[in-house]
Amino acid sequence: MENINIKSMDFEIPSDVLEQIQQNIEDIIRNFDIPDANKTDVIKKINFMYSSTIHMSVTDPLTKLYNRRHFESNFEREYMRAKRYNSPLSLAIVDIDFFKKFNDTNGHSCGDYVLRELAYNMLQNFRQTDMVFRYGGEEFAVILTETPAETAVVPLERLRKLVENYNFKFRGQDLKVTVSIGVSSNTEFETPWEMFDDADKALYESKKNGRNRVSSAG
Repeated sequence: MENINIKSMDFEIPSDVLEQIQQNIEDIIRNFDIPDANKTDVIKKINFMYSSTIHMSVTDPLTKLYNRRHFESNFEREYMRAKRYNSPLSLAIVDIDFFKKFNDTNGHSCGDYVLRELAYNMLQNFRQTDMVFRYGGEEFAVILTETPAETAVVPLERLRKLVENYNFKFRGQDLKVTVSIGVSSNTEFETPWEMFDDADKALYESKKNGRNRVSSAG
């Protein structure tokens, strides 16, 4: 029989299927010929393992933020909801300026430190209703729900200043860290990924105009 490397398989089991699998396992355990107290203990452990697995599948291990896969599913949902109910929505892409120099000058441990500290500051800066993700590398994405363009700029500018003035210190050495940000609030596109590209173009404008700034699309 051919060996299958599960780790190399790139697919995602829908959450409703996973929940059905979990329920089936619980039903099987309840039919075991063992004391009820033992059944309850086994079910609790399985539920914990299930919850931990789900959490790990949507979380970036370094920053503990939601990962790119979770961003894509949530962004599509929020975009479609905004179009359906004609409600405001903003998307921001945050990029660390000259990030490569932290790895090249002080090693990858320094780069990891900068990523973790920025992730912490981003979580502190935004509302609980906003969603923060590590999109990949030194790029982060923020979904600002129920937020029009003029309102979205306020927390993004606050984040920019917070990072610029934050005391990044790695092994006794002070680090100067800044971020460039692009934001789009246009939900008139046919797909959410056109809005994503719109925010990405705004990010490019921030970088082209000197970095360490917030630029709005349009």
